[in-house]
Amino acid sequence: MKVLAAYLLAVLGGNASPSADDLKNILSSVGAEGDDDRIELLLKQVKGKDITELIAAGREKLASVPAGGGAVAVAAPAAGGGGGAAPAAAEAKKEEKVEEKEESDDVSLSVCYANI
Repeated sequence: MKVLAAYLLAVLGGNASPSADDLKNILSSVGAEGDDDRIELLLKQVKGKDITELIAAGREKLASVPAGGGAVAVAAPAAGGGGGAAPAAAEAKKEEKVEEKEESDDVSLSVCYANI
């Protein structure tokens, strides 16, 4: 990841085709070391390619990956017979009771102050 980040920093800095030494200099400037094999592999894979096109292609690939969280949330109520709605309703009732209690305390205090 850090090698890729160094590559992207170099490209954003105006170097359209960074070398291995460029990446090593960026990494060493923040106290990190880059593995020569990984640097060479990255440079070989991106050689002659536009970084903007690579990022766009990566986004397309990630768009087809399921997010995971949504499917579980939808499947759980269907399997449980809608059990997910009941806890939410119970929670709302608890909040209403708490609010009513707070209001009644205010009324009690105002009555006490009125009697003084």
